[in-house]
Amino acid sequence: MSLPSKPQAMPARSSFSSGPCPKRPGWSAASIAERAFLGRSHRAKEPKAQLKSVIDKTASVLGVPDGYKVGIVPASDTGAVEMALWSMLGQRPVDVLAWESFGAGWATDIIKQLKLDDVAHLQAGYGELPDLSQVRKDADVVFTWNGTTSGARVPNADWIAHDRGGLTICDATSAAFAQDLDWPKLDVVTFSWQKAMGGEGAHGVIVLSPRAIERLETYTPPWPLPKIFRLTKGGKLIDGIFSGATINTPSMLCVADADDALDWMVGLGGLQSTMARADANFAALQNWVDGSEWIANLVEQPENRSNTSVCLKITDPDIAKLDDAGQKAFVKSMVTLLDAEGAAHDIGGYRDAPAGLRIWCGATVDTADVEALTPWLDWAFHTVKTQSGAAQ
Repeated sequence: MSLPSKPQAMPARSSFSSGPCPKRPGWSAASIAERAFLGRSHRAKEPKAQLKSVIDKTASVLGVPDGYKVGIVPASDTGAVEMALWSMLGQRPVDVLAWESFGAGWATDIIKQLKLDDVAHLQAGYGELPDLSQVRKDADVVFTWNGTTSGARVPNADWIAHDRGGLTICDATSAAFAQDLDWPKLDVVTFSWQKAMGGEGAHGVIVLSPRAIERLETYTPPWPLPKIFRLTKGGKLIDGIFSGATINTPSMLCVADADDALDWMVGLGGLQSTMARADANFAALQNWVDGSEWIANLVEQPENRSNTSVCLKITDPDIAKLDDAGQKAFVKSMVTLLDAEGAAHDIGGYRDAPAGLRIWCGATVDTADVEALTPWLDWAFHTVKTQSGAAQ
C-alpha cells in the first residue's frame, strides 16, 4: 500500500477538543486578566455588574425571549441540569430521551435516584435518535439537543407540541451559539461556557421560561433539596441568581473570560455569524469525509448530524472487522501520533462511545484549521494501519 506523504502544513491552532473547547481566535490570558476583578468580592458593585453583563449579553446573543430568565449556576452544565431535574420533576409523568452518555445519565437520575413512577425512557444507539413521535404531550420531557458524545442532534423542535402540558428540559450544552434553538418550545435550557463559547469549566447557565418559573413557584418536590439546587425561597424565584448574585462564589477569572467570548461573538455579528462559522467548519470536515474511503460520520441521517461535536467511525474493512478493543486501540494509536506531531489534540471518541474520532467544529474553530487537519487524518490512518500490520 502506498502511504500518503506526511503533510507539511499544520493547523494554526491544533486544539479540537469537545470540552473544554478551543478558545476564540486571538484569545490571550493577558487580555482576560486585565478585565477580571481578581481578589474582589463577587458581591461588590463592579464584579456583580460584570456577572449581570454576562447574563444580559448571553440573552441578547442567543435571542432569549422576553419573560425568560437567564442565570449563572454552579457545577457546569451538569449542575444546571440537576437543578432543573430535582427542583421541577415529580408533578407529571416524565419522558427522558437518551441516545448518548449524558442523556443516559439524566435517565439514571430520574429513574434510579428520584425514583419517579411514570417514566418513559426513550432510547437509541450512538449515532441515532429515538422515535420522537412517542413523546407524550402531557409529560415533562428531558433531552439533549445535541448529543456531545454521539454527534447526533435533534434536527428541530417540531416534535414538541405547542399546546404541551408538561415542561421541556433541554440540555443544550453543545448546541447553544451553534444551532438554532426553538425557544418557544423550550422551558428550561442549560449549557456551560466551556463548550461553544470556548470558556472555562465549572460554571453553568440555566434559562427559564415563564412556564418553568410558574412550576417552580407553585410546586414543591417531595424530597429535600440541598442549597445548591434551590431556585426558590418562600415560594418565589430567587431573582438574584438571574441578576448576578450567584448561589456560590464564582471564579471572576472565568466570568471575565465568558464576557470576552460574548464580546467576540457580538463583534462577529451575533448568533447568525457563530452558527455560520460552525456550519462552515462542519461542511469542511464532512466534505472530506464524503470523499474518503476509510471513514464515515457516525450519524447516517444528514439532518441529524451535529455541526459541533462531529463523531466519525472507521469503515475501512480491515479495521472495522476488529473487535471493539482492537478498534479502540487502533484509534488511540492514531490520536497519539497526531498529538505527538502537534497536528491535532484531543480528538479521540468519548470513552463510552463506539471507537472513532470526535472533532470539535464549533464557532471558535477556524475553517482553515479544519481543512489543514484532514490530510493529517489520512496520513495518520495509513501510517498506523501499515505499522499495525493490518494493511493488506
